[in-house]
Amino acid sequence: MYLREVVPPGPRAAREAEKAARRLGTQLDERRSPRTAATVNQMLDKYFEVLDRDTSTIGTYVGYADNHIRPLIGSVKVGALDGNVFDSFYAELRRCRAHCDRKPRVDHRTGRDHTCDHRCRAHVCRPLAPSSVRQIHFILSGALKRAVRWGWIATNPIDAAEPPTAPKPNPTPPSPDEAARILNEAWKDPDWGLLVWLVMVTGLRRGELCSVRWRDLDLKRGSLTLARSIGQRGQQRWEKDTKSHQQRRLALDDETVALLLAHRGQCEAHAAAVAVALSEDAFVFSRAPDGSTHLLPDSVSQRYAKLVARLGIRTSIHKLRHYSATELIAGGVDIRTVAGRLGHGGGGTTTLRVYTAWVSESDQRASSTLFSRMPARSTTTSRARPESDHPRYPYERVAHAMVEEIDVGHLSVGELLPSLPRLAQQRGVSISTVQRAVKLLEGWGYVEVVAGRGARVLP
Repeated sequence: MYLREVVPPGPRAAREAEKAARRLGTQLDERRSPRTAATVNQMLDKYFEVLDRDTSTIGTYVGYADNHIRPLIGSVKVGALDGNVFDSFYAELRRCRAHCDRKPRVDHRTGRDHTCDHRCRAHVCRPLAPSSVRQIHFILSGALKRAVRWGWIATNPIDAAEPPTAPKPNPTPPSPDEAARILNEAWKDPDWGLLVWLVMVTGLRRGELCSVRWRDLDLKRGSLTLARSIGQRGQQRWEKDTKSHQQRRLALDDETVALLLAHRGQCEAHAAAVAVALSEDAFVFSRAPDGSTHLLPDSVSQRYAKLVARLGIRTSIHKLRHYSATELIAGGVDIRTVAGRLGHGGGGTTTLRVYTAWVSESDQRASSTLFSRMPARSTTTSRARPESDHPRYPYERVAHAMVEEIDVGHLSVGELLPSLPRLAQQRGVSISTVQRAVKLLEGWGYVEVVAGRGARVLP
């Protein structure tokens, strides 16, 4: 940095120039040495004290600070932070998330007295995820900006730091076949099955799902209004705004409305059995007969994790939001509508960037569209029999059922199949499942996909 000050000519110019030089030198010294001896630990304490964020967000920040920032640079003076300190700090985070001393040791399964078993293993250094390092960078950036405002330092040294680049999102929602298996397993308990079903068709966050009350549902018009969410951190629980701090209304399909009506009848019966009334303020999903208490978000996640573990599927309940977004876009729903249902801002940018997986059915439709514009060639259509009489997946079962209808004449030669949404409604499956079934029929030689019209039964 270069500081300049012009001294006007005159008999006292030399003396005034010396004063100006001392004044500029003091300014340079203040930029290197702060007016306080506060450490990073003291700065973080003050920052968390005045930070205006949600309780869960502050808890996450405190966790990162206690586990990574304080042990490594907590005793460093704020004024001594520079690019070299941050580079060494980030390098250590990338080396080992436990910040070991590089000596051999054993990672025990618990800190209490115990007998070691296979869960107590030799320590292996694992780096902290780039997204976590970026989160730590943003925590320090916010704290140092406050330090500049408080006059502790003159400039923000975080500007000299270089955080890791943001990782590219790679959403991995369950496939339609996995979603069907998950639902079939969940329906063994009707209440739990309805909860999983509702997450799939609405894409609700787990905290939003736990906060739904009967007064939020308009089952006559088929809509759900979301204005709250349940927060949880350890033993703390509280009711808060939604993540986007906005109220949103979601339309519900007829099947979901029918399931909620049946669930309402069961809840009223349970309440009547213990001589209590089910009020409109009661929670839709509750363990209390009168619906006075809500489910805990962590409990919902844990039960779902056990369910998918039994099925051998690696996923989480949050990825059902990815599934909902992917299926909606694959079904032709516009991005803004999908973003509105999921509670995203930015006109759908977040939805496309984070929550939408690559959809093979859409890619197949693209290839079919291109094929329909290719020059015609002379071919002889031959019909192949299905590979197996015992279909394993939902789309195979749909394809076999349609083969039988074609063979017995329920679907005549040259007739167009019903639209994909209508077929999905008739068969009780998703649109993507019907798309895969039609593709299978085309491969067997039973139908021909006509661009702009649909699938036509072949002779």
